[in-house]
Amino acid sequence: MTITQPDLSVFETLESEVRSYCRGWPTVFDQARGSRMYDEDGHEYLDFFAGAGSLNYGHNNPVLKRALIDYLERDGVTHGLDMSTTAKRTFLQTFQNLVLRPRDLPYKVMFPGPTGTNAVESALKLARKVKGREAIVSFTNAFHGMSLGSLAVTGNAFKRAGAGIPLVHGTPMPFDNYFDGQVPDFLWFERLLEDQGSGFDKPAAVIVETVQGEGGINVARPEWLRALKALCERQDMLLIVDDIQMGCGRTGAFFSFEEAGIVPDIVTVSKSISGYGLPMSLCLFRPELDVWEPGEHNGTFRGNNPAFVTATAALEAYWTDGSAMEKQTRARGELLEQWLISITEENLADVREYRGRGLVWGMEFHDPERAGRIARRAFDLGLLVETSGPQGEVVKLLPALTITPEELDEGMSVLARAVRETA
Repeated sequence: MTITQPDLSVFETLESEVRSYCRGWPTVFDQARGSRMYDEDGHEYLDFFAGAGSLNYGHNNPVLKRALIDYLERDGVTHGLDMSTTAKRTFLQTFQNLVLRPRDLPYKVMFPGPTGTNAVESALKLARKVKGREAIVSFTNAFHGMSLGSLAVTGNAFKRAGAGIPLVHGTPMPFDNYFDGQVPDFLWFERLLEDQGSGFDKPAAVIVETVQGEGGINVARPEWLRALKALCERQDMLLIVDDIQMGCGRTGAFFSFEEAGIVPDIVTVSKSISGYGLPMSLCLFRPELDVWEPGEHNGTFRGNNPAFVTATAALEAYWTDGSAMEKQTRARGELLEQWLISITEENLADVREYRGRGLVWGMEFHDPERAGRIARRAFDLGLLVETSGPQGEVVKLLPALTITPEELDEGMSVLARAVRETA
């Protein structure tokens, strides 16, 4: 593919140096449909990024687009803070009927603000309010957001340093398999909790991702998650599952914790809950935890009614029969895994490991800089992939759940070529 030099001058002169994704993909995108994006010169890119997991149903999904256009054309409420609207009522009823009731989940629903970190901040605040304690336990290589409370429970040193002030009241513990199976699960954690001389303040809650996306596609075993839930119950701590990137069907089931058979006390959801890439997040919690006073946690943009509309359409289109979507995602994931096996066998000396669940996978390389070179070469060949992990050592694959088997094969073929050509 021939790439002409795009006009990036305004971005380079006016936009802040903080910009990041555009540096790895130096073009100007103009259109997007399904699993494909197009730049202003008409070059086509297969998208294995999906808005960092915000576009599980693809770009401009026609079913969701139609619902949104119809709502806007009839002058439906766009901005409503937390006012009662028909769009919010329909979403709540649909979410209850298609997601919560079939899974026997008792949660109350809170709209904390438009982004994932808003949901995490509200979850941490609620846990502290309920338990009357300040400390929160998180895990090595965790990522929970960029606002100060979320950064305090995030592991990445580079992102934490951006806070500019001490990040307090968060304590990291080893994630599943952090010691390569050499240390029993939760040995250190439980010893600190039980030792009156440890100097460890009893936490209000533990926050965990079932699959650490930004941390390098680190997959927690179901038995590890069950043991964590049991530990929280024994020690009177709340369990918060951050399902912002791994929820909404990314790992197969609607919630990523379903496979483990646990029911967290609090769940944060964002990214693909709107289905269309519109900002929206939820904080879900057990009814007995609903100790908020009216207005105690609020936000101007927590009532994004167009997002309620597309979220409802997504649930009705893909989760009325939840098992069908789950089976399709698992089948696509198995196809992707077979490609990763093939690429690994072809590059045994280079690939350290591949890992994932559903349609989130990562390929880790011995040379930490190799993943970045592969992502850049993949872009040149018309494929969008990002890297993750503390050193950017993992090629991260996050295609839309609606991707076709043919598109999956096409993209993985390009990835295999990029691996070969960066050896």
